[in-house]
Formats: sequence, structure tokens, C-alpha cells
Amino acid sequence: MRRVLVALGMMAATGPVLAAEGDCPPLLDVEVRRLASDEVVRLCDAYRGKVILVVNTASKCGFTPQYEGLEALYRRYRDRGLVILGFPSSDFANQEPGNEQQIADFCRLTYSVEFAMFEKVHVTKGRAAPLFERLVAAGAGYPKWNFYKYLIDRDGGFVDYFSSFTGPRSRRLARAIESLL
Repeated sequence: MRRVLVALGMMAATGPVLAAEGDCPPLLDVEVRRLASDEVVRLCDAYRGKVILVVNTASKCGFTPQYEGLEALYRRYRDRGLVILGFPSSDFANQEPGNEQQIADFCRLTYSVEFAMFEKVHVTKGRAAPLFERLVAAGAGYPKWNFYKYLIDRDGGFVDYFSSFTGPRSRRLARAIESLL
């Protein structure tokens, strides 16, 4: 008993204790690979406690200039806890034809993207990556085109999704993000 109390006292003195692995919200209990890398990230471990905006992206789309607005949004709110997670996909009219290194170079060189970009995935019904399947199960719709945005709160709960036509500079999106920060 004394050892348990000492251990609890030590944990209290060292700051907040991270939740046990089993406490990971189901939506974030997925592993994804960073773009053009072998590094695998468990979303729960990397982003628990953050406000998350998930976006399916493409480099050759009419909405591609949204990269600029997404990066501006990330820079504006990152110190308050916002992270943006980009997932390139070629599911719509093959508008992401490049390999992962080409996509990473395009994002960095054309739009100075610093927010997290992950592996090229499928996002459409019947073949969607696990994260997108979980978003749909949580109440979102499958993306109907590139640059759909999915908002997740600090507790790992799905909040809302936004179509491609809701740009990163929209007041509606900014208000939704600000309400969670």
C-alpha cells in the first residue's frame, strides 16, 4: 500500500499522467504513415488533446490552392492546439497522380506546407482508409471530392465536416475551430 501511495505521489509531482493505452478514443486509434517516410504514427499518441482538422488533399485539383489557406489556418492556431492532418488521395479524377515524394515536394515547394502530411490513401466508400471509415462511422459523410475537412475535438470526438466549397478561410470553419480551442 505504501508503495502505491509513493508511486501516486511521484506521478502527481511530475505532472499529469497520460491516459492508459486503452483510453484512446476509437476515432484516433489508428496508425498512419507519414508522407514519403517509413515513420508510422498512432494518431492517439501523437495528437490526443489537440483539435484536429483532417483533410483529403490533391495536387492537381481546382481546390488545390486551399493548401495556402490550410497552412495559414495552421500557423494562426497551432500554438493554441490545432493540428492539420493532410491525406493525399487520387480517388477523384486521378487528381493526385504523383508518388509520395513528388507530393511532399509539391506541398513544401509550392505552398510551404508545414502541417502534417500522411500517406496517400483512398477515401471513397468501399475502399476508404481506416481513419476515413471511422469518421463516417462517427457521423461524417465520405468525401465527395478533394479537400473535404473533418473536425475532431480535443477528446477525439467527431464534431463536424465541411465540403470542398468551405475553404480554410471561411468564417464558419474558423468559428468551429475557435469554439474548440
